[in-house]
Amino acid sequence: MKKKVLVIIVSLVFAFSIGACKKKESEKPVPQVPVQPAPQGTTQLPPQMPMQPSPQMPQMPLQTAPQSPMQRPMTMGETKVIIPASVKGKWSAVKLLVEDRAKKESKEYTINLNSDFKIPGSNLKIHVGDFLPDFKMSGLTLTSSSNEPNNPAVAVRVFEGNKQIFPAEGKKWGWLFAKMPSVHPLTHPKYAIHLKEGIPKKA
Repeated sequence: MKKKVLVIIVSLVFAFSIGACKKKESEKPVPQVPVQPAPQGTTQLPPQMPMQPSPQMPQMPLQTAPQSPMQRPMTMGETKVIIPASVKGKWSAVKLLVEDRAKKESKEYTINLNSDFKIPGSNLKIHVGDFLPDFKMSGLTLTSSSNEPNNPAVAVRVFEGNKQIFPAEGKKWGWLFAKMPSVHPLTHPKYAIHLKEGIPKKA
């Protein structure tokens, strides 16, 4: 009987020792792989998916607003003077006012059409061309709407010595307007020239 008890005790001790050994083996630490830190100053980002190109919309042509008549470029060229039959031969001369800016005085001179006149006491010479009693400009054509002095204008050229100073070189005529003296006037440091009126031809 004692032998049986002893055998049982030994068996239990043996079984317990085997279980303890298996438990220790299962509890062995798993070796860890060292993690390398990322270099400073850089940030690791997850890989990005490639962007799919979006289909391009067809480009619509730009539309510009139509230019108004005032915005359209002016036609460049040489103007042409047309004397209507109702005006031709009806005027013989013009009266011009010559202002001396230094002396602050003006003098009136009567000058025949299509003739030259030298301003006394100066080296200025005026060549008077055609007279239009009712000046009108249509494109490059200069004419008179009627024979009434509604908008008197005279074509002139002014020379200082042998040099043309009015209008600018390259232009044939400059115009003086009786009712609009500030439109394209002669610019001279000493003299100013204005149209006073036209003189009708005597019958």
